[in-house]
Amino acid sequence: MYALVRVRGNVNVRGSIKDTLKMLRLHKVNHCVLLNDTPHNVGMIQKVKDYVAFGVIDAGTLAEMLSNRGKLEGDIKLTDEYVAENTEYDSIKALAQAICDGAATLKDVPNLKPVFRLHPPRKGHAGVKRTVQQGGVLGNHGEDINKLLKKMR
Repeated sequence: MYALVRVRGNVNVRGSIKDTLKMLRLHKVNHCVLLNDTPHNVGMIQKVKDYVAFGVIDAGTLAEMLSNRGKLEGDIKLTDEYVAENTEYDSIKALAQAICDGAATLKDVPNLKPVFRLHPPRKGHAGVKRTVQQGGVLGNHGEDINKLLKKMR
């Protein structure tokens, strides 16, 4: 399961990349989406790699994101009670583990918004014009995306 966070804005973005970001539901900076590891998604990630930070998310970080930033339609916060009533899982932590294992998806939770609106990272970005290898924040973080998501909680 990949987590994508949009880092750069819309200025001087090519039309094809803008369309791909739109298909990924990354309309604004600091928005995050979760994607499965399919060839179609990997191709879209490769296309927008210069505008997003991405990597493999773990269950603990996903549980923290769902509890802190998970919203239902009507801007209602996602709670353990809602998850227990409307899914087969008894808590957000169990749901996050099932999503990371591939046994469940975010669509299993009714009325859950697919985009997480995050804060800018504490202490700022390392640089939004450079890749991770160059000391910036763009591109593939691998497992280190969890550190960035915790800074953006």
